[in-house]
Amino acid sequence: MKANKFCLSFSLLALVFSTALSPTVGQEPVAPVISTDRAVRKVIRTQKYMAVAAHPLAAAAGSDILRRGGSAVDAAIAIQMVLGLVEPQYSGIGGGAFLTYYDAKRKQVRTYDGRETAPAAARPDRFLNADGKPLQFYDAVVGGKSVGVPGVVRMLEMVHKAHGKLPWRELFQPAIQLAQQGFPISPLLYDRLSKEKYLPNLEPARSYFYQADGTPKPVGTILVNRPYAEVLSRIANFGADAFYRGEIARDIANAVQKAAVPGDLTTDDLATYQAKERSPVCGVYRVYKVCSMGPPSSGGLTVLQILGMLENFQLSTLKPESTQAVHLFAEAGRLAYADRGLYMADADFVPVPVNELIDPEYLNNRAKLINPQRALTDAEPGELRSPQKLVWGQDNAIEFPSTSHTTIVDRNGNSVSMTTSIEDTFGSRLMVRGFLLNNQLTDFSFSPTTADGKAIANRVEPRKRPRSSMAPTMVFDRQGKLVIAVGSAGGARIINYVAQTLIAVLDWKLDSQQAVALPHYGNRDGATELETNTSLVNLQQSLEAIGHTVQVVEQISGSHAIVRTEKGLVGGADPRREGIVAGE
Repeated sequence: MKANKFCLSFSLLALVFSTALSPTVGQEPVAPVISTDRAVRKVIRTQKYMAVAAHPLAAAAGSDILRRGGSAVDAAIAIQMVLGLVEPQYSGIGGGAFLTYYDAKRKQVRTYDGRETAPAAARPDRFLNADGKPLQFYDAVVGGKSVGVPGVVRMLEMVHKAHGKLPWRELFQPAIQLAQQGFPISPLLYDRLSKEKYLPNLEPARSYFYQADGTPKPVGTILVNRPYAEVLSRIANFGADAFYRGEIARDIANAVQKAAVPGDLTTDDLATYQAKERSPVCGVYRVYKVCSMGPPSSGGLTVLQILGMLENFQLSTLKPESTQAVHLFAEAGRLAYADRGLYMADADFVPVPVNELIDPEYLNNRAKLINPQRALTDAEPGELRSPQKLVWGQDNAIEFPSTSHTTIVDRNGNSVSMTTSIEDTFGSRLMVRGFLLNNQLTDFSFSPTTADGKAIANRVEPRKRPRSSMAPTMVFDRQGKLVIAVGSAGGARIINYVAQTLIAVLDWKLDSQQAVALPHYGNRDGATELETNTSLVNLQQSLEAIGHTVQVVEQISGSHAIVRTEKGLVGGADPRREGIVAGE
């Protein structure tokens, strides 16, 4: 009986979504999805539990799991499986994820690594052409060469064994039912399909997403994905081994090896993949403790570096969209990204100086390089006590905006912040059994060495994890209680998005919805970037006057945050995407 009610609730949500009406959550209206008007979204407050995800059907699945007594991890699994169906352009079981978990009873933070790995046959010159030059980005992306061993299914199984409450198989039922019954194409999925160059030429994705004339199926078209439902059913019944061994693994390897641009991923690579629990990286900002994901992600370290430098400035006295606020934030980002490009990679393969990079004395010295009145002309990586700078060269990896983020707090106060990705929009464009395979290997540096012969830490190596920018983050008060759970999508800009949201809440006292809706700005050791179609464009002249090179660019973030207050949970869903806040 419960399953039937659940099925009916999802059919109703699909109808609501396809007719462009807004679902109601927590007794407050949610703005129409896809709205870019920062003013229309109202903050959502709940008392018992909350899930924020990048699609209404995914958020509803997570909220229903929490309503039934499931844990934050249970909800994350249900959300991921639905996202892989309804938001396939950004994440799915063919990709990877990082997950930060807070155990409220033990007041303990644990982080889990489901990042993809390079095949055993991968070599450092993987993305060089016949002349020894780096390939053009999409020449490397489309096809089998870019596909890493997917990690999210194995990682979620590991986390469920440690922190799950409901049976594993029950967590897949929402996505299985939606895949069998169908779901409506959303405006965002349609938009991505209409701008996609490669997918219309590749089966089976072409037949699934596009009409006979090559145009995308219209918004509201019901997509049924029975192959995906079958894969999820096998994983639900037989665990992650059903994905990493047997027929599904063989089909993944065959798709990679037989692509027009073939790769070398094998069934043995899949069978031997291991998810890992990692030590979180933590630092202090003002009176708060901030914890996030460590290597192979650069996200947590770089966020902590930005915050550590900015702690030397009284940001609370500045307006969030002022020239001075943008200037200081951009300069801290410029310096932090310079360190990131040199020192950060998979710590299983290279010695990453984690403690030195976030040492308060080191960050204070870096902050002294920031002139409040003038932009730096160039940012060099900092001098560390360790000798890595004598060894490593600057990285040239490219990360385009994609990915998805989920934030959850359950009724026991446990929390999940999970960032999940197939890397580029639609990943490698290879579709297997109803899901897309990642192109995460293009997060490695295309060049294994610099022009002067120095090895690059983030170069391709067998079974290595490519560096990431994903930064699922949590903030705690002096008593060790959760204050904020946050993270974002957005490629290499994720770091700036997360740092900006934290400053907005902690320094400027904005609520979580206001914080994730703020116009974006930042610097990634290059131009200072201002979000297009926002009030920030008015700052271009004043920033250029103090030495910034300014670029006005689209910044589709996908930041999702939950702030715990004395009055309950306050959720924020990024208005640049289709996500909502759901809970009770």
